Amino acid sequence: MDAIDKEILNEIQWSFPLVPEPYRALAEKFNITHEEMKKRITNLKSTGVLRQLSAIFDTRRLGYKSSLVAMAITPDKLDYVASQINRHPGVSHNYERNHEYNLWFTLATPPGSDLKTEVDKFSKLPGILKVRLLPTIKLFKIGVKLDMVDDKKKEIAPTEEKKKITEVKFAPTEDDKEFIRHLQKDLPVVDRPFLPAANALGMTEEQVFEKLAYYEEIGVMRRYAAILRHRDVGFVANGMIVWRVPEDQIEPVGAKLGAFPQISHCYQRPVYPDWPYNVFSMVHCKSIPEAEEMAKDIQKHISVDDYRILFSSREFKKTRVEYFTESEFTIEEPITA
Repeated sequence: MDAIDKEILNEIQWSFPLVPEPYRALAEKFNITHEEMKKRITNLKSTGVLRQLSAIFDTRRLGYKSSLVAMAITPDKLDYVASQINRHPGVSHNYERNHEYNLWFTLATPPGSDLKTEVDKFSKLPGILKVRLLPTIKLFKIGVKLDMVDDKKKEIAPTEEKKKITEVKFAPTEDDKEFIRHLQKDLPVVDRPFLPAANALGMTEEQVFEKLAYYEEIGVMRRYAAILRHRDVGFVANGMIVWRVPEDQIEPVGAKLGAFPQISHCYQRPVYPDWPYNVFSMVHCKSIPEAEEMAKDIQKHISVDDYRILFSSREFKKTRVEYFTESEFTIEEPITA
């Protein structure tokens, strides 16, 4: 990647032009030709740096249930259990972390399903010692943006404003579901990449953009943007900082954590006798010492002394959930190559 590639990645992680010819609009912004922009985007995809360009939908606003799940697994069975769990279409992220609870994955299930029933399907797998469901009680922030350009250390401070969402009831119709099926797909690198979806939906491109804008306004779509592969672009220290926050301080502490640009995710989650940490936050750094130093700086702002960082030592799965495309999952199904 050269400097222009990095600038492009910074831009499209947070703001992608929703216009009939988005790559031309990007090319004009970066003062390069349309063909060169398409070539650069194609190359970033082919090298694996750019994982996907698509609408990023809010799981819960679509009626899905989701949870972070932590498992304590005997080391000799960890790889096998992880491979079986990865087969579930609702599992999007799955990591080994440096803790007694050594497998952490996210699971989303469609409207009308039962989350615990799906997790219980894994109980017949060998080597699982303990399972803890950690669903979101309150969401304070979600939105990854990896700074590809500025290597200078930025001030660690809560400086971001929370995005405002218009609160309206949303129950997806069959038309909504079909729209989401198309717009969650990776955007092709062609002159008019939204046209195939618009044609399939019987809409104009402008109607597609209007609907996306409305979805974003009401929080159904978080944004239309690029998703990068963290490790491939150098962010190898992905740290989950978990905090033991006094009950009456969860709201203000969570809100403050969510305002740190360096924090990509922040949630309140339930506690257990062997897991007292109730606020979770994610940071993405280029080294473990950098992440540890960042956690200390963050701690100074929130005055919570009891915390720890769990780093992902292996990535077993990282993808996006495909909404409204589900099939029944059973653990007995043979694994296909």
